[in-house]
Amino acid sequence: MTSPRTVSRVARTAWHKRRLIAAWLDALGEPTAPVVSPAEVARRAWQRDFYVPNLAVQDPRSADAPFLTTSTCAWSDFAHPEFGRVCRLLGHEPSLHRKLWEFVYIYHHLVRLGAVGPGRRGVGFGVGAEPLPAAFAALGADIVATDAPPEIGVALGWAESTQHAAGFDALPWAGITDLDTMRARVSFAVCDMTAIPADLNGFDFCWSACCFEHLGSLRAGLDFVVDTVERVLQPGGIAVHTSEFNLSSNDRTLSDGGTVIYRRRDLEELLEELSRRGHTVLQRFSVAPEACVVDGFVDTPPYGGSPHLKLALGEFTATSVGLIVRRGQ
Repeated sequence: MTSPRTVSRVARTAWHKRRLIAAWLDALGEPTAPVVSPAEVARRAWQRDFYVPNLAVQDPRSADAPFLTTSTCAWSDFAHPEFGRVCRLLGHEPSLHRKLWEFVYIYHHLVRLGAVGPGRRGVGFGVGAEPLPAAFAALGADIVATDAPPEIGVALGWAESTQHAAGFDALPWAGITDLDTMRARVSFAVCDMTAIPADLNGFDFCWSACCFEHLGSLRAGLDFVVDTVERVLQPGGIAVHTSEFNLSSNDRTLSDGGTVIYRRRDLEELLEELSRRGHTVLQRFSVAPEACVVDGFVDTPPYGGSPHLKLALGEFTATSVGLIVRRGQ
């Protein structure tokens, strides 16, 4: 005999399937509507059932509230007025996307810590079409923007997207600074992140935004972070890096290949290693609490843009994570 619990579960599953099919047919029934993927239909159904906060109409948190105090991406950061202010300095309107969170995280912490300003030197790794080189130049810093050699960009498919910069002309600046400032303060160099050139040294700050998880293995990415602190920075210099973080498991993960996902234990061991080597970890590792329905939404391929605080990578749910380290003597 079938139990009431089993009947209830089957009924719920059938109801959700009917909702998805109805939404799919509804989308197909619109004569002028573009072809819509099942993933997009599921996203639309989710957004009908739940309220997704709109940053343009939200009553933001007090400007006096702490900002970006945890290591991972969460709604509470987007709701802070400082998030919108920094977004506009970067030439972006605020949106619920973790990549934008990474840019704001890097900019906010480097500026907060006094690393950026006239006479300061910074280097960015894997910059692609990031707004950060222009934003730091606008503050008076001299920047070396680097990206992978062209053959690596082509092999990994980055050259066909905004994830790879072929040279200075690929760097955005409009709405952030002026072209004269860019030409005076920003230079471009090719850099393989697994073999950083010896002449990239003596910098006051460095950064990378979701790059070191693409170096082939968990260890290769961790070695890159150590190298940037010990070989790229001068004593007292500050490194801020972001990457992919595994929210699903502290055991199983993607450990090799084109994209790896760092577990809590990987990052805590890295920060402990850096501390043992005489460097200072400037933000205690912590995972942000889930405070809004948006924090529970997982974007699935093909990724739909917004909300995109969490994403599915294989069997795992991931988000963005940041690390902040000051080089010792």
